[in-house]
Amino acid sequence: MPLSEELRDLYQQVILDHSRNPRNHGEIPPPCLHAHGDNPSCGDEIDVWLRLSDDGQNIDDLKFTGQGCAISQASASMMTQKIKGKSKTQAAAMREDFRRVVMGDGAPADEDALGELILLEGVQKFPQRVKCAMLAWRAVEQALDSAKA
Repeated sequence: MPLSEELRDLYQQVILDHSRNPRNHGEIPPPCLHAHGDNPSCGDEIDVWLRLSDDGQNIDDLKFTGQGCAISQASASMMTQKIKGKSKTQAAAMREDFRRVVMGDGAPADEDALGELILLEGVQKFPQRVKCAMLAWRAVEQALDSAKA
């Protein structure tokens, strides 16, 4: 379904706002989990820092730094807003829903949970941009996996 002109304008405004004024930008001092993600095909890079709750089940704090295209930076900014304070299980479900949306693999299980992240669904038409949109999500997954090791 083609995007309406209004939705396309909103999409551009949200992406530009998050890329120019990223939320949760910066580093978390140790102790914390950290992961670096990069997309060698375009040069995008993201570093994520996250701190888990004392019981290790919730993402108490989450920040990122990086450089790259507006999509990678905006996706990281929006992601931090959505999964900060959530359980690891909730974050994993959101990551899967977001992946479905940007890959064009069907409707998310909980579209409302994604909020404005749903505006990134247009990247499904551009496979290289899917990698940009997923970069921060993969870095968070990598950081959480490092806690299991």
